Amino acid sequence: MARYHVYGIGNALVDMEYEIGYADLDALGIDKGVMTLVDEAKQLEIMLYLASHHHQRGSGGSAANTLIALSQFGGSAYYSCKVADDELGHFYMNDLREGGVDTNHHTEKDQGHTGRCVVLVTPDGDRTMCTFLGVSGNLSGNELVEEALRDADWFYTEGYLVTSPGARAASIRARDIAATAGVRTAISLSDPNMVTYFKEGLLEMIGPGVDLIFANESEAMGLADTTNLDTALAYLKTISREFAVTRGPKGALVWDGRVLTKIAGNKVDAIDTVGAGDMFAGAYLYGLTQGWDRQRAGDLASAASARLVTTLGPRIRREETQEILLGFL
Repeated sequence: MARYHVYGIGNALVDMEYEIGYADLDALGIDKGVMTLVDEAKQLEIMLYLASHHHQRGSGGSAANTLIALSQFGGSAYYSCKVADDELGHFYMNDLREGGVDTNHHTEKDQGHTGRCVVLVTPDGDRTMCTFLGVSGNLSGNELVEEALRDADWFYTEGYLVTSPGARAASIRARDIAATAGVRTAISLSDPNMVTYFKEGLLEMIGPGVDLIFANESEAMGLADTTNLDTALAYLKTISREFAVTRGPKGALVWDGRVLTKIAGNKVDAIDTVGAGDMFAGAYLYGLTQGWDRQRAGDLASAASARLVTTLGPRIRREETQEILLGFL
């Protein structure tokens, strides 16, 4: 039996979340609903503008959110990432461990600044992210812990790593180590902008094929260069043995290599969609690591994502995940 259900690699970002109005996005000149990389000066300018808005912070990054969700359901996870030797870096590592995730906290920390993600939530529940990677932009193979990777059931990586050559190379190396060790491989496409501007890099990360791709409809269609969802699904079958395509309130479509299963959505009043895809991936992977079929795993993931979007922030309390889980046991 493997020590970890999932070993992941991704950006270490302290999420700083603000509730704003549509006019604020216009004033800041920021594209709505996507992730945009910014330099530190631009991010500080945004934070200064938002100084009067209440905000909350937590350890984040797409893959980190997924592994914390997995841990809260009862799974075991290891996360490799890079933080600086600053207050936010120590906060991040402590918050990650409090979330039940083992990490490479023993590796040497660089001087500089830990990455930050300013998350702007508009009244429609949509999230717009402005990310300063800080030292996470220097994530490399040095942060990999191969012993932990080989002792996992799944390897999971986020598409956001495509923006950094070193991080992309580390993700590819980890995928190859996992495949050689018999560890199943999964990737999340992460964001429509990653597909639009870094498609070739994402295909490098996928390589000869992975075991599981997570994407939303826009990302799937963008990767396949089509506006037709069925065409996109057919393309995903050529690069991954399985996939899960989320469709917001319409639920999801999951492919197990033989059968396409429709996962029903859960009708809720969404106030914040930050982390919904990350939660779906964490709950779905938890189900797979417990030997569940794709229908059951998908239903759990859909229910968990629906609960998440009714609250502020990229995660819910462990007690809530356990309450959701009880409905599937």
